[in-house]
Amino acid sequence: MSKKYKFAVIATDVVILAMDNGELKALLIKMKKKPFADSWAAPGGLVGGSESVDAAAERVLREKTGVSHVYLEQLYTFGKVSRDPFGRVVSVAYFALLPNIDVKLKTTNEYADVRWFPAADLPKLAYDHKEIIECAVNRLRAKLEYTNIVYGLLPAEFTLSDLQKTYEAILGRRLDKRNFRKKILALGLVATTGKKTIGEPNRPAVLYRFKKRSLQNIEVL
Repeated sequence: MSKKYKFAVIATDVVILAMDNGELKALLIKMKKKPFADSWAAPGGLVGGSESVDAAAERVLREKTGVSHVYLEQLYTFGKVSRDPFGRVVSVAYFALLPNIDVKLKTTNEYADVRWFPAADLPKLAYDHKEIIECAVNRLRAKLEYTNIVYGLLPAEFTLSDLQKTYEAILGRRLDKRNFRKKILALGLVATTGKKTIGEPNRPAVLYRFKKRSLQNIEVL
């Protein structure tokens, strides 16, 4: 039987996602305290009494990666009574998209490690974080089809091959190269930079940029 709590406290957990060599990865921290010792979890923490939930999520993201002003979206509220053995905690989860994994990862004495893991092959997770991360990946996968959210996972300049590989990695399926490029260019989401890749063995590829790096609803797939 679950414990009886008069009131719940509010926490936030942030699923931080980024692409690495054509693979979607999630940032996790390693727990020390029992019963989750040696298990991993998404970064998170309690919401301060004088901060909004959005501000708490931004703080967690900044503390763990040192970055701000990246794509951050409220995901879902996870509130099962038994989700946290240490008390009655409701988590307002978010997911963040980083353009690369080249960030300065941070941890504290409360945690044993911090590391990137393939989103499709996660280690043993604490709390209900398996459900939270799966929810974030599914949300991202769905939004690829009707928004330009992919801009959050790509650098300022990229090739159309880079763009297609990102879609394919997250969707888990191959896309027809000709049709994909035709659709992307017809939508007017990207523009050429006037530059090409250098220092690669294959023929230099044209570099593109997103015309807008803000969320737009548009039928991509």
